[in-house]
Amino acid sequence: MNQELIERIVAEAIRQLEQSGCVVLPNRTEEEIVPQPCEDIVSPACKAVPLLENPLDPEGLARMKKQTTARIGVGRCGARLKTQTALALRADHANARDAVFADVDPKFLESMGLFQVQSACKDKDTYLTRPDLGRLLEKPTLDELKKRCVLNPDVQIYAADGLSSKAIEANLGRILPILVQALEDKGLKVGTPFFLRYGRVGSEEYVAEALGAKVVCVLIGERPGLATAESMSAYIAYNAYVGMPESKRTVVSNIHKNGTAAVEAGAYIAEVIDKILEQKASGVDLIK
Repeated sequence: MNQELIERIVAEAIRQLEQSGCVVLPNRTEEEIVPQPCEDIVSPACKAVPLLENPLDPEGLARMKKQTTARIGVGRCGARLKTQTALALRADHANARDAVFADVDPKFLESMGLFQVQSACKDKDTYLTRPDLGRLLEKPTLDELKKRCVLNPDVQIYAADGLSSKAIEANLGRILPILVQALEDKGLKVGTPFFLRYGRVGSEEYVAEALGAKVVCVLIGERPGLATAESMSAYIAYNAYVGMPESKRTVVSNIHKNGTAAVEAGAYIAEVIDKILEQKASGVDLIK
């Protein structure tokens, strides 16, 4: 249903209510009766406007709102949230749910030149309820990786949907080319990038063992919050093996348009990987 049709329905409903006497409204012109298009209450511009009435320091509040995506200065209506704040919360929550339950568009992966494999999870429900299967790569998948990927690379990069498909579609196109180019400029042998559907971070251990990679880096969608549903992280491990402790991973997080820009993150991750290869260590063993 488009905006014009919605406005016509609302205007007609108001007209009929006025005629029936169910509601009495001040005399208005036809133009005033037709509702105006609604503002996007989840847009950054709309959220930047404080809803708190009569703040003691309006300029200070405005500065604070520029520095955070947290919901500050929203005011209240009695003991409740204001309508705009409540609706924005519901909209952001819906956006987060969509990021979790949606799949990455196959056309996007095709445009990136990435082939797709899948973890041991057979569907989204299994993926969300069985994190252990999201880490596991079964033999057919491992055989396909060995067949289609460069073996024994210095660095193996791949993407996984994780808990936000939107993060992959929003950032991968910018970060992957920069990262690969930066690593190759350092004289490193980069493996064949691919996409892992229903993948968790721990899947990189199976990838490393199967392909003989010195360093493996997975670009994965993070759990969406109410501030953004497009945050990506890079989990990097040296000499990864199945069952390795989490402390062996190095993480670069908050990669999104309102955090660390994807292009900037790509260049930075390349520097981190170069340091990991130099020290032959990652995670807590890496000397900053």
